[in-house]
Amino acid sequence: MRVVVIGAGVIGLSVATELARRGARVTVVEQHTPGAGTSATSYGWVNANAKEPRDYYELNLAGLEAHHRLAGSTDGRWFGTGGHVEFATDSAHREELDRRLNRLRDYGYDVEMLTRDRARRLAPDLIVPADADPIAFYPREAYCHPQLYLAHLLTMAAGLGVQMISQIEVKTIDVESDRRTVLLADGSAIGCDQVVSCVGRWTETLLTRFGVTMPMARFERAGDAVAGYLAVTNPLPVWLSRLVTTSQLNVRPAGGGRLMLQALDLDITADPHAVPTTDSSVAEELLDRLAGVFDHTGNASITELRVGQRALPADGRTVAGPLPSVPWLYVIATHSGITLAPLLGDLVAEEIAAATPQALLTAFRPDRLLGGAAGHAPLPARRPGQQ
Repeated sequence: MRVVVIGAGVIGLSVATELARRGARVTVVEQHTPGAGTSATSYGWVNANAKEPRDYYELNLAGLEAHHRLAGSTDGRWFGTGGHVEFATDSAHREELDRRLNRLRDYGYDVEMLTRDRARRLAPDLIVPADADPIAFYPREAYCHPQLYLAHLLTMAAGLGVQMISQIEVKTIDVESDRRTVLLADGSAIGCDQVVSCVGRWTETLLTRFGVTMPMARFERAGDAVAGYLAVTNPLPVWLSRLVTTSQLNVRPAGGGRLMLQALDLDITADPHAVPTTDSSVAEELLDRLAGVFDHTGNASITELRVGQRALPADGRTVAGPLPSVPWLYVIATHSGITLAPLLGDLVAEEIAAATPQALLTAFRPDRLLGGAAGHAPLPARRPGQQ
């Protein structure tokens, strides 16, 4: 079987690697460079914490466990274990966290309640206010360094004979009898049996070239759910080996003593076409909040400030499956790309190479969105710590 995977982010490379492992001849086509899209601006939280409804939770839980298995069978340098500490200090976050914890307990999710002293032992430089309540710990949750994960995937793909074509755009696909030909912008063509679209937020644009309408949430103005700030600090003498979520700030290690920061309420001004400078008011606000969350951050500065754009199907839920009218075109689009990448690589490869439907993907077929109008479906509400 010859397969063309369009898109070389964490999803596309995971799928390509697993297909090649099953004997497929795989070519990956990327219009920019590997990981240049959404994968480059992800907070990288691996979890099933706030994923609803139940089938989406189960999919993400399986994704979390797939990450642990993959990291355990490799050097795992891209995977940061240690769990996730979360506490609330304002009423809205407190009420939402209480509801979420009750639901997670009902589901059997791995969560513990902490005292302030226990929270400080888990993160010694964490400032835990006296009014922090509740304080939760999710021991299985983790974070991913996307670029290191991509490096792992690229190494595996090369060893399995996957052909990489970068900085060339896919123009269209010609169909003749039982064969398909992917036509590239440079005039070259690739014959194949199956095409897998893993282009994230460009999914709607790509599919319209094939006469298919599948809406993705679009950025239209600052504050849209698809856009958000992501900041990285200079190296700091802060002892942190896990994720921390508070009512004001989300923090995780970024490698080399640096910290990655996220504050979703600030995203109301996020515009990918007008990225603030590292000394802007947004950067200053993030540093002020960091000083209230961790000790030893007096010399902190923001060295990187980005505006990421999330890949978000119009109803907020993952899409994974062949198009009913074009069964040789398999489409994947998801907001939970980092969490789901290893799992989707395995499940999608089984569906394509072994023609074996995977039950975890039953609720996420693309037909539910086909023919809809972009932006008409409600988007998921934000909450502290949501990715």
